Amino acid sequence: IDEEHLALVMADVSGKGVPAALFMMSSKILIIDHTLMGGTPAEILDKINKQVCSNNTVRMFVTVWLGILEISTGKLTSSSAGHEYPFIKTNGRYEIFKDKHGFVIGGMPKLKYKEYTIDMKPGSKLFLYTDGVPEATDAEKQLFGNERMVAALNEKPDGSPQEILKTVRSSVDAFVKDAEQFDDLTMLCLEYKG
Repeated sequence: IDEEHLALVMADVSGKGVPAALFMMSSKILIIDHTLMGGTPAEILDKINKQVCSNNTVRMFVTVWLGILEISTGKLTSSSAGHEYPFIKTNGRYEIFKDKHGFVIGGMPKLKYKEYTIDMKPGSKLFLYTDGVPEATDAEKQLFGNERMVAALNEKPDGSPQEILKTVRSSVDAFVKDAEQFDDLTMLCLEYKG
C-alpha cells in the first residue's frame, strides 16, 4: 500500500469455469482499488461487498481474508469474509487462529465486517490458503483436513516460507496420490522479520 503498510489477501470464488474466473477478476480489481484508497480491512470489505451485491446477477460469491501489516511494528489488522481460518506460528509451532468470520462477499448487501489484530513478532509466520488444501480428497473420499495440514506445517516450523509451502504441497500430494481433484490449491506464507 505504501512504505509502511503491506496488504495480504487470500480469496476464493464460488463456482468453476469462465463465469467464476470473470467474477474473481472483477472482485480482485475491487479489492486492489479499495485497499489502495485506504481504510481498515473491515471498512474495505464493507465497501467491496456493497459494490458486488449491487450488481450480482450471477449470484456468485467470494470468500476473502484481508490483512494489512504495519511493517515497522508487526501489527497485522485483518478481516475475514467467510474465508478459511489462518494459521499462525508464534511460539515455535503453527496453530489455527479462529478469527471473527463475516459472511461471504456478494451474499448480503447490508453487512458490517469485524476486524482483529495479531501482533507479529520477529520470526512469526502467517499461513493462508484456499479450501482446496483441507478439502483435497484421496481415492477413499477422505479429506486432507486441518489436522493433517497443521501436522505438515509443524514438520519444519522454522523453515523458510518457501520450504513451508513445499512441505504442505508434498503432504497433500502424498495424501491424494492419483485421485482426481476438483479444486485448486492456493497458499501464502509470510514470515515477519521485524
